Amino acid sequence: FSKSFGACGGYIASSKDIIAHLRRESHAHTYASPMSPPVARQIIASMTCITSTEEGKRRLRRLADNTSYFRNELRKRGYIIYGDSHSPVIPMILFTLANICAFAKECLNRGLATVIVAFPATTMLGARARFCISASHTREQIDRVLAILEELDPMIGLKMSTNRPTSAFMDFWRHFWTRPATPTRAVEEMVG
Repeated sequence: FSKSFGACGGYIASSKDIIAHLRRESHAHTYASPMSPPVARQIIASMTCITSTEEGKRRLRRLADNTSYFRNELRKRGYIIYGDSHSPVIPMILFTLANICAFAKECLNRGLATVIVAFPATTMLGARARFCISASHTREQIDRVLAILEELDPMIGLKMSTNRPTSAFMDFWRHFWTRPATPTRAVEEMVG
């Protein structure tokens, strides 16, 4: 529940045997406190609002629309995104530590706070920005994020999709593969 409701804690759904094993052996169960009553009440109230009121249903539709729009625009523009197609948490692959550092700094310079994730939480080349779409985001706000990404792409090389490689990406690899091989001084001394 921690990511869904901005609360602490979580849950595990499993067989009675596995739950019993976790209760006996898990350090998190033994040394952590259970979900507090206010957090449990917050979750119940949120679920009731979402499932039982017209406002909740309207927000769910708006969240689905915002999520679909942002995902489709990212994919259409050549960004690599992961995750379930219905999830409002949208990871966009940045690949390297250098890319995430430049991305975070340049986004912040443009007034966009970002969540970035890198090794060891991802694979070595699996660094990503994680966008969390909300029902309260407007189309203008989402379009502003897309505009910032388009502005940053030529500088950082964000579009790594094989469907639409950027010229910066292609120029890098063309230079890398066509430059003449020059032996290092150590190799020259060995061959000598």
